[in-house]
Amino acid sequence: MKNLLLLSIRIYWRLIPASKRRKCIFRTSCSKYVYEKTTADGFISGIKALKYRFQNCRSGACIIENPAGESHIVLPNQQILNESEISERFIKNKNQ
Repeated sequence: MKNLLLLSIRIYWRLIPASKRRKCIFRTSCSKYVYEKTTADGFISGIKALKYRFQNCRSGACIIENPAGESHIVLPNQQILNESEISERFIKNKNQ
């Protein structure tokens, strides 16, 4: 099962060019994150990572800035992530 999940991600990477993929809100893309978790920790961990990213990497996230000027993102599940975990494209847009 682990190999099937990894193969599915590799096929996705080959069939859909990076320019056509949906842009991820996380610094590490969803497919890369799931691939790394599956490779390192196994199939169950990969499926949990996939479920987490699917539920939280879509509309409903909100970027906020604290008084110190640091950005945070509030995910649909109300989890707050630090600037180091947010995609650089969101940070660049904030600074322009």
